[in-house]
Amino acid sequence: MACAWHINNLKEMTLASIKPITIPDLGGATDVTVIEILVKPGDKVTTESSVVTLESDKATMELPATEAGVIKEIKVKVGAKVNMGSVIMTVETNAAPAKAEETKSKPKPTSAPKRNGSKKAAAAPIPEPEEKEEAEAVEETEEAAPVLTGVLESSNDVHAGPGVRRLARELGVNLMTVTGSGPKQRILKEDVQGFVKNQLTQLQSGGMPMTLPAAPLIDFTKFGPVETKALSRIKKISGKNLQRNWMMIPHVTQFAEADITALEDFRQSQKAELEKQQVKLTPLVFIMKAVVGSLKAFPNFNASIDASGENLLLKKYFHLGVAVDTPDGLVVPVIKDVDKKGLIELAKELAQMSEKARKKQLMPGDMQGGCFSISSLGGIGGTAFTPIINAPEVAILGISKSSYKPVYQDGGFVPRLMLPLSLSYDHRVIDGADGARFIMHLTNMLSDIRNLLL
Repeated sequence: MACAWHINNLKEMTLASIKPITIPDLGGATDVTVIEILVKPGDKVTTESSVVTLESDKATMELPATEAGVIKEIKVKVGAKVNMGSVIMTVETNAAPAKAEETKSKPKPTSAPKRNGSKKAAAAPIPEPEEKEEAEAVEETEEAAPVLTGVLESSNDVHAGPGVRRLARELGVNLMTVTGSGPKQRILKEDVQGFVKNQLTQLQSGGMPMTLPAAPLIDFTKFGPVETKALSRIKKISGKNLQRNWMMIPHVTQFAEADITALEDFRQSQKAELEKQQVKLTPLVFIMKAVVGSLKAFPNFNASIDASGENLLLKKYFHLGVAVDTPDGLVVPVIKDVDKKGLIELAKELAQMSEKARKKQLMPGDMQGGCFSISSLGGIGGTAFTPIINAPEVAILGISKSSYKPVYQDGGFVPRLMLPLSLSYDHRVIDGADGARFIMHLTNMLSDIRNLLL
């Protein structure tokens, strides 16, 4: 009896050393694709080690291990679709002590039960029934999931059920051009039918159909040597979204300059003290607060058009997307509740989000819920550009590099630090006059930072 108890106890110790690595909460994203497995069985990992790379419809992210130890088994393949709670691999955390204990107290093989005892327990842990069921569920998902072989098909880049996809194929509709009205922008049959109806209406009224002629195929090798370089996954995803937004939204861009001389003097006066707290107070933080003030003054800029195209959804919260340049492309993490946070808190959060973006650690939830986006090229250069609206938002602010210019004041020219601003907005929602009023309100907010306190 004592020997049997020891064997059972040893099994529990061995089982306890095998821990699953699971998919965390991805901010509501489902059926996220595994595009790269970064480890193999036998690799040592820590809780900061990246083990797989996932790709959602918004970004690519590297998932760190939730347990430290040695990778025991990989339970997913490249191309598998995973969700929150899916087991992707197992890690052996403290198997060595268990084996040592087994060797120390291994019973003599005097009977069959003893021969089948501790040796098998050490060879392989016996999974619980629940673990078996979960592993089988992941394997079934792997078999059903297509393996990525290059450029993603458009049908994989949208949220739609099999029936909707079949209907779209029958009608010749590219689902990438359809706006979903279901939960999490899922495309419904009604959305496809409404899209077709809208296209037919445009044709009958003499409008231009959305299907454009394909670009001509050119053999560039006839003119000289060329090199083929694959686009990053982020560029493939964002490129389709940018193309759709540019084609579907009537853009107007308004330009202006803000006098930020006083703002910069104040920022520089606080720089040394804040550096002791490891806080980097950039001009972008002030701009974010000023944008919120202008959004409150002009609510139509903090809105989205509903699925019918006949109503405007006015948002009562202020979440700002901030474009971050990464080696793989542009991503737009969202800073939530900017109106409720101070400058220092925003500076810390902005730095953290930017670092997560560059390390591919952003979750889908980090890039959802934006009301208005900001794209800053001030650290690079340029005087103006036309930023593309990030649908379903209706406006975006571009920031270029500030420079000193002579400004006529009080009978003479004085040097003032001027910041170029480029505001693109959806002309279906915002008239040109309101666009001009918004950007002038914004420049006034930035010209006197006391306005940020109001």
